[in-house]
Amino acid sequence: MVRFWPMTLGAALCLWCAAVVPALAWNCPVQIKAAEDAIKRAEAMKLSPEAKGLVEDAKRLVAEAKKHHIDAKAKIDHANAMWKAKAAQAEAESASAISTP
Repeated sequence: MVRFWPMTLGAALCLWCAAVVPALAWNCPVQIKAAEDAIKRAEAMKLSPEAKGLVEDAKRLVAEAKKHHIDAKAKIDHANAMWKAKAAQAEAESASAISTP
């Protein structure tokens, strides 16, 4: 039974890689879509002036995220697209939090 240990460990490592590696892939379009959805939810509410500013900033960040994704030449461009999309989503959700339905 002990001699099968390395094979079992190798099989487990292969299964882990098959599950984790796709999760690490760039998913800019998914992040951008989530930000756009958050912006739409915020715009459906009665926005205060502060919330309107957050939504406008979120829209600007989404536009920048799309540009980084489309013009990507290296991983850093996708990384920038992802963080800008996540920041846009956070701003839109913050706008929703300080607004009334």
